Amino acid sequence: MTMYKLDMDTPIGVLEIVGTDTEVVSILFPDRDAHVYLCHSDTPVALQQCAKQMEEYFNGQRWDFSFPYRHEGTAFQSQVWNALKGVPFAKTGTYQSLAEEIGNVKAVRAVGSANGRNKLSIVIPCHRIIGSNGTLTGYAGGLWRKEWLLRHEQNVAQSRAYPGSGEPN
Repeated sequence: MTMYKLDMDTPIGVLEIVGTDTEVVSILFPDRDAHVYLCHSDTPVALQQCAKQMEEYFNGQRWDFSFPYRHEGTAFQSQVWNALKGVPFAKTGTYQSLAEEIGNVKAVRAVGSANGRNKLSIVIPCHRIIGSNGTLTGYAGGLWRKEWLLRHEQNVAQSRAYPGSGEPN
């Protein structure tokens, strides 16, 4: 199976999108300043759709995603990642609340581990998970990015652009 890569600029650094002919399998911050993977005529539509929707997200015009993607992991990791998708835009949850959500209250550390192995940054919103005491805790992209993403979502939610703000568009 051929894998394709596409880099895009974001306000918090280069984002690397990886996928197949039909779906995205990874969206991560590679911690490099330069684009290595540019869009070409053979770049799959799924990767191009992902880049477009990410751009809309960073511009405050999108709060959920519809491009085709697949997360790869154990059954437990998939369970955690599916629960993560239930954390609403501009809101936060805790590792404890995720453990409760999946029906395994003693699995807080395992939930944290699964959260850290998420390869679909922003789409599977692991940045919305904070410590039980309200502090920011680990994020593969760096805590400064996590803080930026949370602040960005709160700003969008407070604007008239986000339907969850309770105000008309």
